[in-house]
Amino acid sequence: MSGHSKWATIRHKKGAADAKRGKVFTKLIKELMVAARMGGTNPEGNPRLRAAVLAARAENMPKENIDRAIKKGTGDLEGVNYEEMMYEGYGPGGVAILVDIMTDNRNRAASEVRHIFSRNSGNLGEAGCVAWMFNKKGSIVFDKKAIAEEELIELALEAGAEDVQDQEDQFEIITSLEDFVNVKAAFDDKGLNCELAEITMLPQTTVRIEDPKTAQQLLRLMDALEDADDVQHVYANFDIPDQIMESLE
Repeated sequence: MSGHSKWATIRHKKGAADAKRGKVFTKLIKELMVAARMGGTNPEGNPRLRAAVLAARAENMPKENIDRAIKKGTGDLEGVNYEEMMYEGYGPGGVAILVDIMTDNRNRAASEVRHIFSRNSGNLGEAGCVAWMFNKKGSIVFDKKAIAEEELIELALEAGAEDVQDQEDQFEIITSLEDFVNVKAAFDDKGLNCELAEITMLPQTTVRIEDPKTAQQLLRLMDALEDADDVQHVYANFDIPDQIMESLE
């Protein structure tokens, strides 16, 4: 179970429950606002906004909500000014963890993230301690039952993908930030639905976790971080074998 693809897929499937509490929409609105503020309102010239709009549509966010969030980001409508930060640390088993924050209260966010790490057998580290292990990329994940490998590879490479990786029961397509939307659109045009499509922090190497207790502690930490109000995304470089993951479930 790769930390950057399988975990993201599990998190996405759990999103139905989160959506009922408004958490998914809240995170998407924050990203739309910040993307528009940083790069302008034209998705064609703002790859980050294009990806944010794509993610919002994937969660069936109404168009008026998307437009309102963009206007709040540019100041056309009144809205909260969110600050972006990245926290870095280590989880059980020495797993590297990046926590992507968007907050209107820096002190509150720092206190909560620190508390979650310490309460769940992790350690919050200094800036730069693990960020060098990750690269920002686009990730598009397909269940192997959904598409033949040859067709997937051909479509992905023709659309400009950088790589296709075999992740046990999934295929993961890796793209640059600039090509992410175009590669995703190539599959959409063929009527092929992916399990997950997102901009992510891709680990250069992974840490294999074969002890069930350590795996359980790690996933508890990931869950707690994901559930924090100021946290947008959590990235990690763990690799948990499927049999251990199934036993925990």
